[in-house]
Amino acid sequence: MLTTRFVNGAPNWIDLGTSDIDGAIHFYGGLFGWQFRSAGPEAGGYGFFQLDGRTVAGGMQTTGEQGPPSWTVYFQSPDAQATAKTAEQAHGRVLVEPMDVMGQGHMAILADQQGVPFGIWQPGLNKGVDVMNDPGTLCWLELYTPDIASAAGYYNALLGWETSSVDFPGGSYTCVNPAGEGEDAMFGGLVPLDEDPSEDAAYWLPYFEVTDTDAAVSKARELGGTVRMEAMDVPDVGRIAKLADPFGARFAVITSAQPQG
Repeated sequence: MLTTRFVNGAPNWIDLGTSDIDGAIHFYGGLFGWQFRSAGPEAGGYGFFQLDGRTVAGGMQTTGEQGPPSWTVYFQSPDAQATAKTAEQAHGRVLVEPMDVMGQGHMAILADQQGVPFGIWQPGLNKGVDVMNDPGTLCWLELYTPDIASAAGYYNALLGWETSSVDFPGGSYTCVNPAGEGEDAMFGGLVPLDEDPSEDAAYWLPYFEVTDTDAAVSKARELGGTVRMEAMDVPDVGRIAKLADPFGARFAVITSAQPQG
């Protein structure tokens, strides 16, 4: 599961790039109860989405040249420069070169072999988000990709991820966890792209925990969002739905199943 006991290779940050930050603040505030706090005039408009005073994500307004509105997930690296170099050697790309972020840490934006953007965060003063898994916070990740084996190899070379297979009726699901942390530290899955017929390009999909998936779907619609997949039950996992905010950033919500016994 996701945890703020951050280890190398695990998710430690997530942020939103959007064409309308004020509209996004309204949408996510209504959906999750988030509030937005500016990081200050020197941060170029960047700020923090918070829930009860704890940071759950970052966000800022972006331009079309920077890509469409989207969520970007960041993974912990002990050395952003070295990780960026490995990304290129493994036939990925460096989209934003490693840089110091006001002493808070070092970041870079990379792309995997399919061109999917993701971030690297080398912690400094800022270790990562303050909370995960609670309602209104990040709780799971999925990479939709046309080549699971290639993706697994790339992220293993880059971040040391280990994979395991979970069987379910009709197939199996490929889970990922940080190196040496075991299956209890699983934080996401690799999913065949053709399981999302609405998309033709690989992408990362963040999941946010909610107390009631159906209520979240209804509220997202009310706030101008799009329902990409209606709420459905996944046995032993929970009730999930795939959404997009009014500006096109994709995400999912889940009411996780309670552990049995």
